[in-house]
Amino acid sequence: MIGGEKVTLKSPNIGLDRGYTLSFRRSVCMERGTVRTCISAYYKETPLCFYMTEHEAYIAFSVFPGIGPMRFKLLVDYFGGAKEAWEAKNSELGKINLGEKLLSKFLHFRNTFDLSFYMKQLALHRVNTLIQTDERYPRLLKEISDPPYLLYIKSKPSMGRIDMERTIAVVGTRKATPYGVDVTRRITRDLVADGCTIVSGMAYGIDAVAHETAIATGGKTIAVLGCGVDIIAPPTNAGIYRKLSEEGYGAVISEMPLGMRPSKGLFPARNRIISGLSRGVLVTEGADDSGALITARYAANQGRDVFAVPGPITSPYSRGPTLLLKEGAVLVDSSRDIMDTLGMRQKTKNAKKDQPVLTNSEETCIMACLSEGAKHIDEIVRTSKLTAHLVFSTLTVLEMKGIIKDIGGKVYELE
Repeated sequence: MIGGEKVTLKSPNIGLDRGYTLSFRRSVCMERGTVRTCISAYYKETPLCFYMTEHEAYIAFSVFPGIGPMRFKLLVDYFGGAKEAWEAKNSELGKINLGEKLLSKFLHFRNTFDLSFYMKQLALHRVNTLIQTDERYPRLLKEISDPPYLLYIKSKPSMGRIDMERTIAVVGTRKATPYGVDVTRRITRDLVADGCTIVSGMAYGIDAVAHETAIATGGKTIAVLGCGVDIIAPPTNAGIYRKLSEEGYGAVISEMPLGMRPSKGLFPARNRIISGLSRGVLVTEGADDSGALITARYAANQGRDVFAVPGPITSPYSRGPTLLLKEGAVLVDSSRDIMDTLGMRQKTKNAKKDQPVLTNSEETCIMACLSEGAKHIDEIVRTSKLTAHLVFSTLTVLEMKGIIKDIGGKVYELE
């Protein structure tokens, strides 16, 4: 381990035929007789990052907060690649009009960023990265005007394939009403039955309902975060986060680096990814200033279809969808409206409603109780002899699956 002292290095193995004065940062290691990464060099104003790959250069740029998709494209186009841009001389970087202040911040960042440590953090958190030039990069997202040049992805490695060609975003208010919850569950359930992947933002309210319904009905769902993928935000959605990142129900993705905390200014950028990943965006409920409308307008600008569910005119959370409908959104009262508009064939291989898929003994027990007729939740607790908490959580899952319904006053019956 070398830290802080100045040394002179000569190594014909890496093309150096004379001495270079280098300043090693703390925690930079010598591996296999050569310098692994990120040594600050004062010869020709150039950082020597030996063995840095193109992919690693993308990662390094993604951590610096001042270079977004447009500036990154400018750098890559000018220098011919991310690695070349990262290793460019100070004087060359000064020619592309980054601005004196931003350039100064970048040069400091470049000379202090510990790529080796950051790569270890990615491995520790089991986070994968996907760069824009990779053939696996989502086709729909690549089509927008400002796609993220790198995506951080957290998911179970052995999970089944996610269909990225049948993606529908379902978004709405954080203050979901019972009506909004009900229509979101119904439409999301049917979209999953038709083989669609549900995309949303893992926020409170409608986003959470969309993710939970997709999970409960055995579908795939993608959560796009406005923070690093190592951060669970909001913490109350930790269950959704674990299902997606660890249990194979989908994926958690972001363009933000590890450790980036959520902030209000990051959400519009997040919203463009939600719409960019999707064939269409469905807004089920939201006020006229809801962030869901930002997602919908991104979708329209990206050439994607926008769908909206009409609601009670007395509810402030119906104003958002109503406004979108006036602007030309497609009115939706079932998943068929979405499938028909997008020209997507409905799949017929899914289980029929008279053959519900039950996944545990609690669901079987409650189904047996309700087979005798509608019952209040208190009666279900007495009859089933299950705890109230377990009955409530199981009823919620069965309702998401479309097997039962709440007919009011916490009275449930079979669908």
